[in-house]
Amino acid sequence: TSWDFKEHPFVRLAKGLWDATAIGAAMSYYYGGHPEVSCRLELCYMLWQGECNERRKKLKENEEELNRIFIDIYGLQDELTPEVEDKDITVRPADLQRDMRSFVSYAVGCMLGRYSLDVEGLAYAGGEWDESKYKTYPADADNCLPITEEAFFEDDIVTQFANFVQAVFGEDSLEDNLRYVAENLGIKGNGTAREKIRQYFLKEFYKDHCKVYQKRPIYWLFDTGKKNGFKALCYIHRWTVNTVGDVRIDYMHKLQRLYRNEINRLKENIDAGEEIAKSQKRLEKITNQLQETEEYDAKIGIVVAARTEIDLDDGVKVNYDKVQVGSDGKHYQILAKI
Repeated sequence: TSWDFKEHPFVRLAKGLWDATAIGAAMSYYYGGHPEVSCRLELCYMLWQGECNERRKKLKENEEELNRIFIDIYGLQDELTPEVEDKDITVRPADLQRDMRSFVSYAVGCMLGRYSLDVEGLAYAGGEWDESKYKTYPADADNCLPITEEAFFEDDIVTQFANFVQAVFGEDSLEDNLRYVAENLGIKGNGTAREKIRQYFLKEFYKDHCKVYQKRPIYWLFDTGKKNGFKALCYIHRWTVNTVGDVRIDYMHKLQRLYRNEINRLKENIDAGEEIAKSQKRLEKITNQLQETEEYDAKIGIVVAARTEIDLDDGVKVNYDKVQVGSDGKHYQILAKI
């Protein structure tokens, strides 16, 4: 949302740390040592915090100097003081939770091809797709990031996010960096780092995205409902007439088959007297999720038949409503409400 945006500051600072690490590693190797090859997100945030503080300090000094000049010019020493309060400084300070959520948003942009670790600014916002722009971290091949309560898919969004963090900061520090992300997203409750990150994608990410883009989202969320039966993100600039059908067949129908297999397995466990209470609880949950996707499938099937094309010149809101109109001319809620 910034003018002349090039890349997320955490990524920019990580690149700088890698450059410094490369020099240190070369020197360490030369003198017979063992080079350190990890890069930590926490350190990148600390450097970013220092940048923000320095920027605010400089702006405050400049504003106070200007105040002194004008006070002297107009002889207002008895009426005004040059001091500027921190709350009146227009450059905002670093904020760990807000900045961490923006980092996750940037990661999703790289997953969907809007941004790239190899290209400054927008890598793709329409036009001809160029695969060569995504060498360090490949963009998702089919423009669909499934968000489910468990990692049912190879290109599951949490798996993709972990791969992105590894591409930016390295493999050695991956688990520490994922923990740092999870701890600072503001998600309450227990669980592993990946479980907390998954909860953020399930419950909070799209709210944040719509807020940042003022209810004109560029990533669209397929959403079956409150039971989290199935969700998936797609990028508007890669949307085609086949997108809805591909999401339905390649992801949701596959997930339904996985649900049915798991239901059968759980029933066998219960019949065999294995972990009955745990199996019954999970059986009820997955049965409800399957039912939710089946009800959703009835709606999305009618929308698929319409094979609606979008026109980006019409704007997000018009297209968001347009792609949810079925072949019968009626509106079906297949995308999350904005």
